[in-house]
Amino acid sequence: MEKRRIGVSPLESSLLGLGCMSLGTDQKKAEDIIRTAYDQGINYFDTADLYDYGTNEEIVGKALKPIRNDVLIATKVGNRAKDDLSGWYWDPSKSYIKEQVKNSLKRLQTDYIDLYQLHGGTLDDPIDETIEAFEDLKREGLIRAYGFSSIRPNVIREYAPRSSADSNMMQYSLLDRRPEEQAFNVLKENDVSVITRGPLAKGLLSAKFKEKLADKDSYVHYSHQELEELLPKLQDLFKGRSLTEIALLFNAAHTEVSTIIAGASTPDQVSENVKAINENPLSREEIEVLKSLTKADGYTEHR
Repeated sequence: MEKRRIGVSPLESSLLGLGCMSLGTDQKKAEDIIRTAYDQGINYFDTADLYDYGTNEEIVGKALKPIRNDVLIATKVGNRAKDDLSGWYWDPSKSYIKEQVKNSLKRLQTDYIDLYQLHGGTLDDPIDETIEAFEDLKREGLIRAYGFSSIRPNVIREYAPRSSADSNMMQYSLLDRRPEEQAFNVLKENDVSVITRGPLAKGLLSAKFKEKLADKDSYVHYSHQELEELLPKLQDLFKGRSLTEIALLFNAAHTEVSTIIAGASTPDQVSENVKAINENPLSREEIEVLKSLTKADGYTEHR
């Protein structure tokens, strides 16, 4: 599988990464999914301290321990769980980040995290203090690189130039091209790679699109009727390619993108995604057709 560098860091990530949030809490099933991903060329595994309140990190850490030196582990911090685990609240403080990294390291059974990400971001954050926390952890050798995770253009414009972050994770797909208007340019200018999540638009850009359509009234800028018209049209125009293939390769066509995160709840889903990303890249003509058929509207908030 193709690998791309994350920012200017030493991290070389497989183009397709595994989003671990949907693994569930069964260790054996999770390990089957993770092992399938690794055996098929995926080396990037993405989790967060909030997922199942730490259990996800424990499962991922145990599964990856035998191959730790061959993989990249990415996790996130900032969404602080309440003491009774009834929810969470936002805490981007330096003290919390430096305290929480130790808990993540313990759960992941490792002495370093490859990519540590701020799990969000607002203009009310103590931004310089937050950045300082990540810089400290990098100097201390507890993390190899850091990034943030925001879809907000105004937040990206603050964090990208003021830090040495190597990545920003954000939702991006054929059905959500909002980052193209502002975010991609700002990130590229600051040598920050884009890590995309939601490339299959909650299953709408997959073989199960009809089933998913039945569950959704709308998606981002698309009404239900627009989706009912667009998705079959895409499938019909690209008869030699699956919707999954079109979706993942559209993300991959952007040089700003280092890693495309797709979740999976079965090994078969992993294999389907790997097959799709390994197909021939979209041609310039195919990309132009896709752009002409889909909306490139920008964000309406946080501009």
